[in-house]
Formats: sequence, C-alpha cells, structure tokens
Amino acid sequence: MKDKVPGSVKRFKARYGRTPKIRFGKIEKSQRKLHKCPYCHKKKVKRISVGIWKCKKCDNKFTGKAYTL
Repeated sequence: MKDKVPGSVKRFKARYGRTPKIRFGKIEKSQRKLHKCPYCHKKKVKRISVGIWKCKKCDNKFTGKAYTL
C-alpha cells in the first residue's frame, strides 16, 4: 500500500518524484511548527527565515539551526 504524500507538497503534482517530495514534506512540516523558546521556555517560537527565530511571547529574536531548534 502506498503512503500518502504530505499535504504541503501536493503543489508539486507529478513532478520531482515521490521520495524527494516526502523528504521535503517532513522538513517543511518541522520548520513550520511552533518550537520551545530558550528564554521563556514556552512553545511560542516561530521561524522567520533561515536560521532566524522569534518568540511571540517574550518577543526575543535569535539565531539557531536552519529548520528546527
């Protein structure tokens, strides 16, 4: 039985192949979820761009890893 392709990569339709789309979907899903703030320890950190993160609660902006904290 085939695995379903994650929702955000459906925009690629029949291009690029199944395996790269599934890998890209996992990365994209992890980068878009909320992460834990290293300062106030709340799950309110959102990725602004590559390596730049911002906490919505304490309003701190800091650098970190590219996709996950």
